[in-house]
Amino acid sequence: KGYSCLTNHSFHDNHEATKSLGHVTVVVVGGTGDLARKYLWQGFFQLYADQVGKGHTFSFYGGGLSPTEKGTPLLFGILKELACPPELSVERCDLVKDQFLHLSKYHQLKTTEDYEKLSQQIKQQLGQEGMVEAGRLFYLSVPAFAYADIAEKINNTCRPPSDAWLRVVLEKPFGHDLYSAQALDKKLSGQLKEEEMYRIDHYLGKQVVSKILPFRKENKKLLDPIWNKHHIERIEIVLKETLDAKGRIQFYDQYGVIRDVLQNHLTEVMTLMLMNLPANLSNSKEILQNKLNFLASLQHVDNSNAVVGQYQAYNEEVQEELNKTKDYFSLTPTFAGVVVHVDNAQYEGIPIFMTSGKALDERVSYARVLFKSDVFCVQDPNNVQCKSKQIIFYLGHGTLQYPAILLSKNLFKPKLASSGDWKEVTEYKDVNMLGLPLSDYYIQSPVTPREAYCELISHVFFGRKDSFISAEGLLASWEFWTPLLEGLSRVFPRVYPGGVANGNLLNFQLQGHQVAFSHEAVVNVIKPGAEDNFQVMQGKYRSSEMVSAWAQELVERLASDLLLAAEEAIHEEGQFHLALSGGSSPVALLRALALNLYTFPWRNTHIWQVDERCVPHTESGSNFRSIHDLLLQHIRIPYFNIHPMPVHLTQRLCVEEDSGPTLYEKEIKKHVNGSSFHYILIGVGQDGHTASLFQDTKLENDEERLVILTESPIKPHQRMSLTFTAINRARRVGVLIMGKSKHELVSQLSRIKGESSKYPITKVQPKSGTLIWYIDYDALLG
Repeated sequence: KGYSCLTNHSFHDNHEATKSLGHVTVVVVGGTGDLARKYLWQGFFQLYADQVGKGHTFSFYGGGLSPTEKGTPLLFGILKELACPPELSVERCDLVKDQFLHLSKYHQLKTTEDYEKLSQQIKQQLGQEGMVEAGRLFYLSVPAFAYADIAEKINNTCRPPSDAWLRVVLEKPFGHDLYSAQALDKKLSGQLKEEEMYRIDHYLGKQVVSKILPFRKENKKLLDPIWNKHHIERIEIVLKETLDAKGRIQFYDQYGVIRDVLQNHLTEVMTLMLMNLPANLSNSKEILQNKLNFLASLQHVDNSNAVVGQYQAYNEEVQEELNKTKDYFSLTPTFAGVVVHVDNAQYEGIPIFMTSGKALDERVSYARVLFKSDVFCVQDPNNVQCKSKQIIFYLGHGTLQYPAILLSKNLFKPKLASSGDWKEVTEYKDVNMLGLPLSDYYIQSPVTPREAYCELISHVFFGRKDSFISAEGLLASWEFWTPLLEGLSRVFPRVYPGGVANGNLLNFQLQGHQVAFSHEAVVNVIKPGAEDNFQVMQGKYRSSEMVSAWAQELVERLASDLLLAAEEAIHEEGQFHLALSGGSSPVALLRALALNLYTFPWRNTHIWQVDERCVPHTESGSNFRSIHDLLLQHIRIPYFNIHPMPVHLTQRLCVEEDSGPTLYEKEIKKHVNGSSFHYILIGVGQDGHTASLFQDTKLENDEERLVILTESPIKPHQRMSLTFTAINRARRVGVLIMGKSKHELVSQLSRIKGESSKYPITKVQPKSGTLIWYIDYDALLG
């Protein structure tokens, strides 16, 4: 295929691993499987070809569950087909290959006794030939469920002496969410040290991916001024496949495209592009720490930040390969588009689009940084200065076919590293690359294309940990992706036909910080039901106005009503005072309001809190943190118009002597005319509480108070809340109730006349204002 695995000698000559020469034992567990046949043995053969005669001796074992008489011919059938590196002459390759075959052996590895026999065989060979052991390399090319058992067998029976190294290579998947990854890590760390584990993501072995940090470093002076939110318009990280999942359904249906590609490959590429540059590119610890810092800065993603699809034939393939009945439907996505944002000053506001899918129109993978255009071309719009400015890390396939870094000529000419590994491409095909002809780019490409597994096998041999996934990095990535995966587990993916026939069906677009498909699906998979006959319905509930609709329409109606209330208040008084409660009910509304960046009069709006948990505002459990993350950080509202409840004073939380409620009450009286908010939005808990006013909340002695400290029956117990006095003074009070879980509550409340001490929400009775119930059909109809 023209790929070589010969490595960069300049790095190895100075590396500490070359100081202790000796015998290296390589054991490929699962040595006759598909991955071993396609990639691993080629990688180990070319490692041997590169290292032969340089001081190390080797022995290679292919391990498998089959007995020796079955496994041996399978293994040697694979080894005899190994390709020669193009750098070796035919005669030299024949000699090296004969030596490699002579040093290779099949060994059954099923029971603890099998591993004990292997260890005895290694010791026996070392003793007979008088060799010093340098280390043992185990490559686990087996399903992940077998890792813990094999790690235990290696730890108990196959450890080398203390002066030799042990390196165990693990293939993804490393769990399917945060909790399973933590459980797997706990099992493995009980048997192996972190420095002994090499978790492979083969994308980190791709030459363009491993070049991202060096490229950024080499061009730091030119990139630093433009590598930020003021210059970058968007970032795209793409992996498209034409193949389907047929034959892999048993694995794929458990994982889907996000776990298979986005959580690992594309996240690693994003991290390398946007993490802080380490001072020393060969310092694995610094690189890891910078990766962790970047992952920690990513904003939370949920269903509103993703679209998913499934190619049409997939469900039939699942039914066939998993022996499911014809009425079985898999929700596993085979396509995903996700938008990610970074919560730091350098990159905030830049949309990072990550997308991958099977059965698409072409096979291609790239990461693209598109810069804002700052040139206005009066004439000659085809001049290079008038065209798109972009940097593309092109991983291969597609129109270009070879790996490369492309930089549009209207940016700058990138430096070419002096190591000699990369070259400038000066002969172009007559093709376009993402809107520009190749002649409009500076193009750099590897001198010798090398296969990713060959690169990584070499890095394992030399102990280069920076090319592998650490336990901390793995868990940080899962922590970011798991909430989205949980949210999508109940979402029906959009069905697409596959290939060119997809047309524009999978195109998606940005809406604020959210994404949605750009076009309506042409095929309705689910037949229209009664729900399609409902629009927005108005009526009466508990003697007050009620608006009801399906969730999305209801939230849109509430947002529209808030806009009308704001315009009315600003027309009359010059400002609009809005108090928002915590809990799950307002989340969808806050998202909808965040999309009204330009139509809502934010400059004249004051945001207040109805209630707050007694935790620091920076914690995820804080109601103010939720309002900030979902709304405030996306809109332009004056800092002085934001009024968080003072639950954290003198480094203490909600202590009576700190007088937090009194301070908030004074602030309300100072800014809000007659302490009468223009609009208060509240929800209702399953137990009938509202704001943070519960069944046992004592209010008899606080009838004139606007703000009090309360106790919740659930953690965190301490709360601060507006009182019914404050709520009932409002001009308008909206009560938002959503979800089937609230249906029983809605039914109960409809049967209660007047007040009930059991249901605090019944005490919400504005004196001269209006009460409106916003109840979605799930809560109303069940």
